[in-house]
This record gives sequence, structure tokens and C-alpha cells, in this order.
Amino acid sequence: MLVWLSEFSDTLGLLNVLRYITFRTGMATATGFLFVFWFGPAIIAALRMRQGKGQPIREDGPQSHLLTKRGTPTMGGLMILAGLIVSTLLWADLENAYVWVVLFVTVGFGAIGFYDDYLKVTKQSHKGFSGRSRLAIEALIAGAAVVAIAYASTPALANHLALPFLKDVLLNLGWFYVIFGAIVIVGAGNAVNLTDGLDGLAIVPVMIATASFGFIAYLVGNAIFANYLQIHFVPGTGELAVICGALIGAGLGFLWFNAPPAQVFMGDTGSLALGGLLGTIAVATKHEIVLAIVGGLFVLEAASVIIQVVSFKLTGRRVFKMAPIHHHFEQLGWTEPQVVIRFWIIAVVLAMVGLATLKLR
Repeated sequence: MLVWLSEFSDTLGLLNVLRYITFRTGMATATGFLFVFWFGPAIIAALRMRQGKGQPIREDGPQSHLLTKRGTPTMGGLMILAGLIVSTLLWADLENAYVWVVLFVTVGFGAIGFYDDYLKVTKQSHKGFSGRSRLAIEALIAGAAVVAIAYASTPALANHLALPFLKDVLLNLGWFYVIFGAIVIVGAGNAVNLTDGLDGLAIVPVMIATASFGFIAYLVGNAIFANYLQIHFVPGTGELAVICGALIGAGLGFLWFNAPPAQVFMGDTGSLALGGLLGTIAVATKHEIVLAIVGGLFVLEAASVIIQVVSFKLTGRRVFKMAPIHHHFEQLGWTEPQVVIRFWIIAVVLAMVGLATLKLR
């Protein structure tokens, strides 16, 4: 919104800084953090008053959680989304189609997560929205977003899949790309959702992955840097760095209240939305496969659940003591802070590996 003020830079030279994505990304980060930090206590108090018993804790989960996490309010993702949206609307170029597509998925997935959290809280049951219905709606939202991205992209890139490490390879998937892109977005949303099981476990890896993709978006959207790195130039995607900055700021503000012991949980409201946001940016920047590397921790969490379910149905045996895999390590005797911090370290390493693909071509 504020970017339009740069038109008056001839009168007031200082306004010229609003033309720079780097400046607006930094301001979006600061705005997102200050918004959540300032309004967070009031939001948490309102959630606690309305939810009463807070988020229901799974009986089949770690027994320690029944004592340490009972009564903690959920839907804290509302704090993140509010900070993210306000900051984005202030600092992003609202004439950029990619900005609106990412916001569409983020809000859409957030609404699905909110309804799921609402059902869980009101029924005091960990069973919320029907799994099939939820996935179907997510797929519709994601599919619409991929179609919009294809129309916003240049014809040479629309419906094409870029492969990391190979600078000149583009696979034309045709309209199958819509299905592929939707799978990426829905998969990312649900993978982050599965990771959100311990205080601070999901939000920090999300911020790490977001910082990586903010950097990728800026490079991909800049013709000079894209040519130097021999990556595919996607005009307009540089503006997505501003959204990434807004998310990082809002995430830092949320972490202030989510640090152990958490005052509020992100809930599906936040985890689905943030995962969907990451997936959409990956599709827009043509770095879908790199998302699987940068967000490898989320892939590991989702894979552990799939392996556990398939193994139990086929053999009657469990591969892990408990799934998702962060609970497996809790059952092995790791303390919650050990699991969380070690998973953060893994997220940093994977992000560095993912970013290395930009140069190894």
C-alpha cells in the first residue's frame, strides 16, 4: 500500500526508498513483529476466556503432555495471520498478482484450520473437521492458486517444472502441473501441521524456510541475479520477499508467547496457513523441489506418519514408538527442549543445503 508514496519521490527524495524490495521487506518484518508483540497479550486473553479448557490434548499422545499442556489456548495462528496480513497490506505492492495469490491461499487454509480448531475446542475432542472434506477444500483452493500463478507467469514458464542443479531443464507438464502444484501446496500445509506438536517446534523451522524462500524469491525476481546464478527469472516474484519478511516478523512475535512453556498454541489455524504459504511461494518461484529440501524437516514429520500408518495396517507393527517422529524421540527419553532445539538445527542445515542448489548448476 505504502509503495505508491514512492511516486512523490521527486518532491521528497526520502520516499524513493519505498521502491526497494529490501527496504520494504525489512519494514514488513519489523511491522509484523511489533503488531503481534503489542496485540498478542490481548488476543491470548480473549482466546483463553472463550475457550475455557483450551486445546484438547490427545489421550494417545505423550502422557506428560496431559499435565504440562492442558488448559493452554489454541488458535494462536490468528496472531500470526493478523500480523502477516496487516504488514503485507502496508508494505507490499498490491498491484502484484503473486501477492494476492499467496494471501488467498494463506487466508483460505487459515480459515480451514480455524474451523478445525473451533470444532476441537467446542467438542473438547481432538477430532475436528472431516479429513476428506478438509483435503478436498484445500485441493480446490490450491488448484485455483496454481491456475492463477500459471496465468501470471510468462508463457515460457507457465505449467513448467524446473529441476535443481540443472540450469536449462524445464519439464512441460501441461495442465498436469495444476495437479502437481496443488499437491505441493496441500502437502506443505499438512506437513507443517503435523510438525506443530511441541512448544516452538513448528514456528522456528517455518521462519527458517521462509527466510530461505524470501531470499530465493528476491533472486528469482531480479533479472540480473537470476542471470548470474543461472536460475529461471520469474518477473514479479521478488515482491514475495515482502510477504516472507512479514511472516518472519509475525513469527518472531508469536515465538515470544509460544516459547516453553507456551502461553498459546498455533493450532491448525496457523500451521495449515503457513505451510500453504510456503508451498505457494515455492510454486510461484519455480522451486517446488527445493522446498522438499529446505523444508525437509516437515517432509520427515509427514513421512513418519505415513510410514507408521502403512506399517501398522500391513503388518500390525509400528516402526516408531509414536508418530509424528518428534514424539518418537520424546519416548526415547529426549526432553522437549532437546527435541525442539535439535530439530531447529536440522532445519538450519537443510535450509543451507537447499540454498546451495542456487549455485550448484
